Amino acid sequence: MKEYSSNDDINRHKHKPRKKLRRKARLLRRIRLFLLALLVCYCLAATMLGFGLLSNNDPVGEDKQPKILNSAVETNDTDFHADSIANEENNLDKTDAEETAWCLILVNKWNRIPDGYEVELTEFADGQCIDKRIYPALREMFDAAGSDNIYPVVASGYRTTQKQQNLMDEKIAEYQAEGYAFEEATTKAEEWVAIPGTSEHQLGLGVDINADGIHSTGKEVYEWLSQNSYKFGFIRRYPAHKTDITGVINEPWHYRYVGMEAAEDIYNQDICLEEYLNKTN
Repeated sequence: MKEYSSNDDINRHKHKPRKKLRRKARLLRRIRLFLLALLVCYCLAATMLGFGLLSNNDPVGEDKQPKILNSAVETNDTDFHADSIANEENNLDKTDAEETAWCLILVNKWNRIPDGYEVELTEFADGQCIDKRIYPALREMFDAAGSDNIYPVVASGYRTTQKQQNLMDEKIAEYQAEGYAFEEATTKAEEWVAIPGTSEHQLGLGVDINADGIHSTGKEVYEWLSQNSYKFGFIRRYPAHKTDITGVINEPWHYRYVGMEAAEDIYNQDICLEEYLNKTN
């Protein structure tokens, strides 16, 4: 039996088997971890390979055909979208045109009121009626004038065909009373009064505006209107220097609603409605 020289030697030899066991255990754990890592890599590789095989095994027709169809659908969708945008823009243009067409109707001695024309009226003041669509603009214009200590009134608004005929007959009678023959009296009357069917008053869009006679004079009202009416969509319809185009002599009291855009253009260019429509049509 081997003898040990000291207690340390005894303890050293006593723990050697334990150290060997621990080394073996560590080695076994490393081997297990290595094998586990190999197994995980194998599973991942197998999974990815499986997806690749499935993709490659799809029929060619089934793989390519949907792509062609999708391409066609995308192209059609794009074209359809572009067409839709274009149609929407056209519809907006048409809508804008339709919204302004009613207030840009040309009525003069050469252009009669369209057949079947109807107007929905509302009373403005003093029993004078107008197309209800121009009420807000006319009210706003009168309020603005009042803020400037100008007080206009609507002397004449909408007229029926019969009312217009009565005015014409009265004017003809006045000239006949002055000694003019009927035909000549009629010609002179038509310079002042529109032939029934050709009056803007029958549209409900034309108004004769005068002073209240108390707080303002006619001159004050006419000057204010000539400088400010376009801001509210109205134009001086019959200026003195446009008689040969409008067919009506100077009427500083007659104003016509044409909308904000047209009124501003007409004012800035110093033209009449006939000239404006010739430029825009």
